[in-house]
Amino acid sequence: MGFKRGDVIEVASKDEGFVGSYYEAIVVCQPLKKDYIVQYKTLMRDDHSGPLTEFVTLDELRPVPPEIPVSRFDVHDRVDAYSNDGWWVGKITGKIGATYFVYFELSGDECGYGISDLRVHQDWADGKWICSKEGAISV
Repeated sequence: MGFKRGDVIEVASKDEGFVGSYYEAIVVCQPLKKDYIVQYKTLMRDDHSGPLTEFVTLDELRPVPPEIPVSRFDVHDRVDAYSNDGWWVGKITGKIGATYFVYFELSGDECGYGISDLRVHQDWADGKWICSKEGAISV
C-alpha cells in the first residue's frame, strides 16, 4: 500500500526508547519509491519553531486506525495509551475507580490512564486491520 500527499497516517518509531509508539503525521511528499517526507501533528522541531518534518520509510507507516468505541477495558486487553505526544502499545493490568493501569512491556513501565486516553490496539498487516479486543469489529 502506498500513500499520497495529504494522507493522514501514523509513523511507528524505530528510535531507541520510542519503539512501540505511533505518531500521527501528514504525508508531505514521496521523493523516492519507498521513502516519504512526513510532517508530524504533535512532534515539534528541537527549536520549537514548528512541526517536525522528516524522512521515513514505507515500513514505518500505516493508516490511522479506525476508531472502535468501547465503554470499558478488561485486564489483559491490548491497548494504545496516549502519552508524550504519541500512542504507546501496552496491556491493561488493572483498574481503580476510573483509572486503568497499563503495562508497557518494552520499557517495563506501568502508568494510569483515563479511558479517553486509551484505544483498542490494532495491528496493520497485509493491508488489513487486526483488532486485539474480542468482540470488537475493526473496519
